[in-house]
Amino acid sequence: MKLSYVQRGEGKDLIFLHGYLASKESFYPQISYFSKFYRVTALDFPGFGGAEALPAAWSVKDYADWLMAALDELRITFPHVVAHSFGGRVAVKCLARGDVFDRAVLTGCAGIVPRRTAGYKLRVKCYRAVRKIAPKYAERHFGSKEYRSLPPLMRESYKKIVNEDLRGDATRIRRPVLFITGSRDTETPLSSTMIYVHAVRGSELFVMEGCGHFAHLENALAFNAKTEEFLQWESGRSSPISQEDCSRATSL
Repeated sequence: MKLSYVQRGEGKDLIFLHGYLASKESFYPQISYFSKFYRVTALDFPGFGGAEALPAAWSVKDYADWLMAALDELRITFPHVVAHSFGGRVAVKCLARGDVFDRAVLTGCAGIVPRRTAGYKLRVKCYRAVRKIAPKYAERHFGSKEYRSLPPLMRESYKKIVNEDLRGDATRIRRPVLFITGSRDTETPLSSTMIYVHAVRGSELFVMEGCGHFAHLENALAFNAKTEEFLQWESGRSSPISQEDCSRATSL
């Protein structure tokens, strides 16, 4: 597939992976800053930005396979990675395979499926019932706003993606990982991030107070400073999760 990407700077490779319905440009403040120290590459996932449309309803694994092929095509080996939301899902899938990335910064990382409430199960039953008699109405009125904005093929891909829980993949990660979350993030809340933190051995957590799901854009200065510090740390060095951070998380 034709690649849509931006590449700037020189030095060790650092790649950026955007969130769902976003594009490589969503990392503009980071591309401008980190290209002073690294060879930065920001890619568009297929189906988004300037990339080609999906050829089929892809799963997270399919996106991970594509990313591995894209890195090979660009001759990028063992880079650092910074990923947001859906990009974090793909990064987790790749990290679970072994030494694909050197160090990883995952912000607003998606991939933890919450417990299904009684209300959620009831809505699913209603959707399935309505779909049998009025499929077009069901597609227009059920599901998230994000889901309803997608064309049919992307909807099928979306369902595969959001229904896959990546806790098992996270336990297989052996590279240094920093999880960054906004204290006001309701898309991927701290409780969700804490599940990742406890699953990935030796991982670290940084909570950006007052920020939401797009912490890297809401406070780019603080995000870039923390990310730079982490990427420059010696391999294997880590700081423990504070009791305060743990107490703020609630179980899913």
